[in-house]
Amino acid sequence: MALKAVHVSDVPNLDCVPDALCTSRFLKGVDAERATSLKVPKFLVIGHRGNGMNMLQSSDLRMKAVKENTILSFNTAGKHAIDFIEFDVQVTKDGCPIVFHDNLIYSEENGSIYEKRVTELSLSEFLTYGPQRELGLEGKTLLRKTKEGNFLNWAVESDEHACTLQEAFEKVNPSLGFNIELKFDDYIVYKQQHLTDVLQAIMQVVFNHANERPIIFSTFQPDAALVVRKLQNTYPVFFLTNGGNEIYGDVRRNSLEEALKLCLEGGLQGIVSEVRGIFRQPAAVKKIKDLQLSLLTYGKLNNMSEVVYMQHLMGVDGVIVDLVREITEAVSKMARPRGDVEEKIVLEGEEQVIVEGSRPQFSQMELEFLLKLIPELIQQ
Repeated sequence: MALKAVHVSDVPNLDCVPDALCTSRFLKGVDAERATSLKVPKFLVIGHRGNGMNMLQSSDLRMKAVKENTILSFNTAGKHAIDFIEFDVQVTKDGCPIVFHDNLIYSEENGSIYEKRVTELSLSEFLTYGPQRELGLEGKTLLRKTKEGNFLNWAVESDEHACTLQEAFEKVNPSLGFNIELKFDDYIVYKQQHLTDVLQAIMQVVFNHANERPIIFSTFQPDAALVVRKLQNTYPVFFLTNGGNEIYGDVRRNSLEEALKLCLEGGLQGIVSEVRGIFRQPAAVKKIKDLQLSLLTYGKLNNMSEVVYMQHLMGVDGVIVDLVREITEAVSKMARPRGDVEEKIVLEGEEQVIVEGSRPQFSQMELEFLLKLIPELIQQ
């Protein structure tokens, strides 16, 4: 098949912020006819590719600590107060759903680098790359291509072999939710039947092994989102969007407005936006929530606790993050018992914001600093 950091040392200390807001999670799924039925019970923290994506060119060692999208990464994330892990699922040419992000796999042989499309590999061939399950057995070299076109050895501090979707269900704590990204190539036009075949292979594993585990499906592929919604109504389906930060041939991918339209027309339950998209259009948050859709965000800025605090104030339902330990610790401080303290904060002009007991407590100086910081952050 053919499928396809910002430093915060100068930021004021925000020490009066939302003990977990609530310990409840999504139920097993939602048996609903309309997107408006889904209610997110708390502010969610979701581990990106488990314990965080690998950025091999980064000087931040945390980005190279654990191999992304592995059982090790998932269980490492699960040691913290996290609600879901997010990971990417593709289907091999022999019909097995696997966990892997990149569309192409790179390796080196006899001094030459070559590439193969992941979905054109059989399961057995896919598993020959990188660390092997059998002790003493050496796998094929695994490289990664940077956005600049350079090839780096995919070396991390704690490495592990690749896994299938079924193994993830079998070897990860069943109380940890799965945000399954249905991965397709941005530059391939897929036929409806192909999408259906791929998604049915994934659905079969999910329904056979999910049991009571909380599940969210998400995808950047608009037609895949609509197909998976039609194939089942047990689990919520979210549409992923860059929120206008990048432009694609499919107009449905190019703005929050188009994402919202797709959700309403297709009966999807929510949107996952690049965080800069909602900071550029903060009014879109209220519009999305007024239509009773859920809203999550992703992006490098979510590794800053101050940015996460602001999103909680804005009404965002949760964040996908790489720095799992740091952000879960920050979010655990965000909640205060209801009725504890109420405080009014006056912004510039006459507008007032009442910060209730369940919301972060900001001083005048801190809030003004954050509001001024946002335009600079979204340019990163």
